[in-house]
Amino acid sequence: MRENPDFAVDDVAALQDLIRVSPWATMVSATDHGVVASHYPFVLDEQDPDGIVVMSHVGRPDERLHGLGERELLVIFEGPYGYVSPSWYGTSPAVPTWNFAVVHGYGTPVLLGDDENLAVLERLVDHFEDPLPDPFRMRRDELNAAYAERIVQGTVGFRMRLERCVAKNKMSQDKPAEVVDRVIIQLQQPGPYQNPRLADWMLRTHGR
Repeated sequence: MRENPDFAVDDVAALQDLIRVSPWATMVSATDHGVVASHYPFVLDEQDPDGIVVMSHVGRPDERLHGLGERELLVIFEGPYGYVSPSWYGTSPAVPTWNFAVVHGYGTPVLLGDDENLAVLERLVDHFEDPLPDPFRMRRDELNAAYAERIVQGTVGFRMRLERCVAKNKMSQDKPAEVVDRVIIQLQQPGPYQNPRLADWMLRTHGR
């Protein structure tokens, strides 16, 4: 990723926030047979106080395709992003741009046994179900618990400590406050580039 210290993110808490809002991530491995990419949901291990640890699972045989546990893995968490038109600035000269937030996390996964893998699957399900009015639980009854224990055999769970991170949060920090306000308003309006998620993240970034 292009180096740009103006938008770099290195604070652990800020990195964790970006990962929380971007659970669907891209895994990339450089293997002996070429580059392999897969897409899976991730959650933070909130119980680990030291650094950043993420957890997920892959469907077999992706663990072999990536060589999980044998080499470094890159996980890309893509946060809010979107097109920004120069017509919104109200200034000249101006050019189009994209605002975006992204984390590139590097580490070597540690594969989990079946019991730990099932626990990670439960945490993933709980994480995404908790906001619902009637959250689904994997062990909601004996039949579903038995089913979950069977299907876990088709997956491989892992934990990965991020040994290094390269992250950016580009949210018009290089623009005057009045321009930032105009961009946020346009992103909130109906139209081809309506993007309330990006508008909310810009508000958060600028402390609004």
